[in-house]
Amino acid sequence: MGRLTTHVLDTASGRPAAGLRILLKILDRPSGPPVEGVTNADGRLDKPLLEGEAFRPGCYELLFHVGDYFRARGVSLADPAFLDIVPIRFGIADDAHYHVPLLVSPYGYSTYLGS
Repeated sequence: MGRLTTHVLDTASGRPAAGLRILLKILDRPSGPPVEGVTNADGRLDKPLLEGEAFRPGCYELLFHVGDYFRARGVSLADPAFLDIVPIRFGIADDAHYHVPLLVSPYGYSTYLGS
């Protein structure tokens, strides 16, 4: 059965990004509310963003609220911040485990399809 998970690493501090808000928008079905979560001490969500009947092929967007995360840690950011909300748009085509990690600092980020 398919599922969608994520985790966030703060590459500026070399630690998991705990307390970072994440929203998942289902672009093919925009009428429903976004799925929301906050990362735990390991930089992960306590449960998958999608699984079971909610997990379906389609187009999705993750919104990582990195500006709020860095501000809460006392990082001095420009106004406006270079990175505030990091969007990642992706597609789910197969009934599989999709893992979308984010490596982030105040001035850059990267992602990939993890395992």
